[in-house]
Amino acid sequence: MDPSIDPMSGRPVLTPELAQEIAQDIGRITGFNVLITDPAAVVIGCGDLERVGTVHEASLEVVRTGRPATHTAQQAGRMRGVRPGMSLPITVGEEVIGTVCLTGVPAEVHRFGLVVRRQTEILLEEAALLRSRLLHERAVDDFVRDIALYDPEVVDAGAVDARAVELGLAPGLARAAVLLEVSQADEGAAAVSRITVLRTVREVFRDRQDVAGVQAAGRYVVLAAAHGERTAPGRLADACGHLLSLLYDRHGLDGRMAVGEPGAGTTGMHHSYRDAATALRTGPAVFPGDRVFTAADLRIPHLLGAAPRQARARFADAVLGELPGQPDWPTLRETLIGWAEGGFHLVRVAERLHIHRNTLLYRLEKIGKLSGRQVREPAQAIEMYLACLTDILQESATQGKVR
Repeated sequence: MDPSIDPMSGRPVLTPELAQEIAQDIGRITGFNVLITDPAAVVIGCGDLERVGTVHEASLEVVRTGRPATHTAQQAGRMRGVRPGMSLPITVGEEVIGTVCLTGVPAEVHRFGLVVRRQTEILLEEAALLRSRLLHERAVDDFVRDIALYDPEVVDAGAVDARAVELGLAPGLARAAVLLEVSQADEGAAAVSRITVLRTVREVFRDRQDVAGVQAAGRYVVLAAAHGERTAPGRLADACGHLLSLLYDRHGLDGRMAVGEPGAGTTGMHHSYRDAATALRTGPAVFPGDRVFTAADLRIPHLLGAAPRQARARFADAVLGELPGQPDWPTLRETLIGWAEGGFHLVRVAERLHIHRNTLLYRLEKIGKLSGRQVREPAQAIEMYLACLTDILQESATQGKVR
């Protein structure tokens, strides 16, 4: 059902498409031929398609008075386009927007009349409500896309803020962009509708100032209000982990998510979205076992990824030399990353890598000999750490994991 809305009154308009659907539905339920007219008594829906577009003269008086009327065979014979039966007004508010008519012996159809009229009005109201919800969902989707694609050279931030107000959002409130990508865990499973996914998303992100919409197929955006307990580090990431579990358990969906730093206004939310989008691209390469990534944990890979690819390649080649050509390079790279992130502390790094302290010393010595660098000098170790992260990004880009 897809009625249009009167822009002046905000009330639904009885379109031919909706009228035909209602006439057929009620006809199947009652067993009577059902006819629906517009306010001018023109038939716009009927079980007998040959009557569509004709005038039902009895409906003129029903529209004028707003009262039901019955017409016997003798009465119907004196009017144009009328058969024996009953005609009832369809009312929205205090306005008669058409009629619904049942063909049959008046005494038989009379007892169904009020039920049919009320059912028609209910179907009309439900169709209008559905239309309103669809328009709201479209507005939400457009808003999150406006934030994602915002360009201050093309779009005025004030216009986007105004759209936020129309959706009931406080434009000055800080929000963190949360991105969700989902796919079927079982390729043979039935597809899950976007409305179903959004319902689960909104169950988790249910603050009145949260807004969640669809950006593209399989990709959803939440602009999560950053206030109260949500300002605590990791709180939004915890919510993301809970959502991913629900999506898998309920709908058989695999997913991954990323959280940007909170930002206020159109510009701030756009920056948060950009950070989350970068985290969603680079996160799986840097933390391959994770499903939730935060921009705060990926600032360095983000910065490295912003450099031109050729510049990154030259930097990695200059710092790492022949190391990437070694058979055990993945292990050596893991050791260098752990060495820096563990604060260059032998015991702490060994525990972090789940190896013996002597094994760590052996690896560091090997790296130093192969590279000619002082691995235990923090400045040189940090340089090698950045080169290792760059190498991971380059590797992932080559394999198509980071686009």
